Amino acid sequence: MFENFNIPQNLRPSDPRFGSGPSLVPVEFLTALAETGTELLGTSHRKPVVKNLVKEMQEGLRKYFNVPAGHEIVIGNGGATFLFDAIGLGLTKKKSAHFTCGEFSQKWYKSHKAIPWIEAQEFASEYGDGCEAHDVDDADLIAVTLNETSTGVMINSLPKVSEDTLLCVDATSGAGQVPCNVSECDVFFFSPQKVFASEGGFYVAIMSPKALKRAEEVAADKSRYIPPIMSWSHAIENSVKNQTYNTPSISTIFFLNEQVKLMNKLGYEKVVSMANDKANHIYGWANEKAYLSCYVEKESYRSNAVATINVDEKYSADDLIKVLEQQKAVYGIDAYRKLGKNQFRISLFHNITLEDIKKLTEIISLAIESA
Repeated sequence: MFENFNIPQNLRPSDPRFGSGPSLVPVEFLTALAETGTELLGTSHRKPVVKNLVKEMQEGLRKYFNVPAGHEIVIGNGGATFLFDAIGLGLTKKKSAHFTCGEFSQKWYKSHKAIPWIEAQEFASEYGDGCEAHDVDDADLIAVTLNETSTGVMINSLPKVSEDTLLCVDATSGAGQVPCNVSECDVFFFSPQKVFASEGGFYVAIMSPKALKRAEEVAADKSRYIPPIMSWSHAIENSVKNQTYNTPSISTIFFLNEQVKLMNKLGYEKVVSMANDKANHIYGWANEKAYLSCYVEKESYRSNAVATINVDEKYSADDLIKVLEQQKAVYGIDAYRKLGKNQFRISLFHNITLEDIKKLTEIISLAIESA
């Protein structure tokens, strides 16, 4: 259907990467890393040059999120999926309650359900719908997902929890862009390969004093086995020294730090505003076109980080995506594979400009309307 479509030169985005998986790492970050020469890569993470980099990154995140005193910026190897298990093993006492609305929030629930000595309870919403989390009387940990990457659903409020309950927020694809007051969270964690434009295999967990205390309490239970690699005690002890428990990817930390510096120049409110401008454009476009519709029907749940747009069945989104990729103009706008929808899933992460989003929507419209 789209085999004869050619993208006009004036509509080509400045960067073709719109993927909701690993985000685009700006080329200038690669140049900056290369300029460190022999002084950084290939250096032990216990050495001052690496620890100073980690410290700058941690302090930058503390400033960006306005992290309260007493909270720690805990870091380590392994992404959000790694933390799903680590939180179950090392921060949950008896029961976790999970509010799910897509593939990744359910993955977190399933990881806890597989741990024999804790109970996991699911409060599920239909895919494409949001969820309103609440405290659960007999749960000592509430698990919510800030931005469901698979469906493009974001939450718009956090529940109030009791003094003995931890509120844990998986913020992987929304951290830094989807509005959230981290002071209301006990564990606010993310992988940096989304809004923060780094690579995977690394995590940041902003932990409250209550969460730090819980980690100590669970670790003191010698009847419970926690693999050392998943030990919160090890992670916290090393993080306060500006290092990780085991050897990290230094380039990942470097890219994360570059992005944090970039975003701190604008400030949190400006970054959120820029994200909202992109979201308003793309959802407005979908509402204007008869052959498109917003997968997330309720406006308040539509993400400003990942947009999912349905396409009329007369037009194959996959076929158009193949043509755009062949012409090296647009990468990564496939629907989440397990949804099985004829749709586009488009990243609105910070480094993707509004101008490029506008070009992308023009390209798609031109292709479909010319078919």
